[in-house]
Amino acid sequence: MTDSPVALITGGGSGIGAAVARQLLAAGHRVAVTGRGEERLRGFAGELGNPAELLTLVGNAADHDSVRSAVGRTLKEFGRLDTVVANAGFATHDSVAEGDPAGWTEMVLTNVLGPALLIRASIDALKETRGRIVLVGSVAGFVPGPGNIYGATKWAVTGLAENTRRQVTEWGVGVTHIAPGRVETPFWDNYGSLPPGHLLTADQIADSVVWAIRQPEGVDVNTVVVRPIGQPN
Repeated sequence: MTDSPVALITGGGSGIGAAVARQLLAAGHRVAVTGRGEERLRGFAGELGNPAELLTLVGNAADHDSVRSAVGRTLKEFGRLDTVVANAGFATHDSVAEGDPAGWTEMVLTNVLGPALLIRASIDALKETRGRIVLVGSVAGFVPGPGNIYGATKWAVTGLAENTRRQVTEWGVGVTHIAPGRVETPFWDNYGSLPPGHLLTADQIADSVVWAIRQPEGVDVNTVVVRPIGQPN
């Protein structure tokens, strides 16, 4: 068991992060998940039967000390780190010309600073295992939307993924940017309703994340854009 791979997932208590955690646990990985809500994390662990291979950590993905603590506790508990998945993120679902700036700072910090902090905190451990970094972006990081500030944060993730790859590839660390289209997750809770048309499931996106993680040593899958059939943008 001590040789089984270890993954750390931010925002891992629900949605895509939780789906990735379930699939990795089923594949024999040990998994640490972070989230801001202790009750949600406790519920997620309980659903799975509180397995010894799952570590839940309350923390803020946009706070440097919190992210460093999560990496440190994962290493202390499991002894190694093979994969980090920067999944935590949210949208204010408003626009630059008509929205409420009160929510923008937290969104930018979580969506942009958060992945950078996770990379910084984990890179030394990933060098040792020649591991992988997965950044969960969005189709919105490739296709401009009118006044879409959330999209601007995901454009930043698109750039961060390639900037990071160009630095860490010489250390044997892989970088994969997964950019989902519309997915039925709690992401839409404060939007008021699900968007029209067919939506992917969190498990379908997790399939792509886990596929990238499980590539053979020496293979680096860099960008995967996953849309539901029928989504035009």
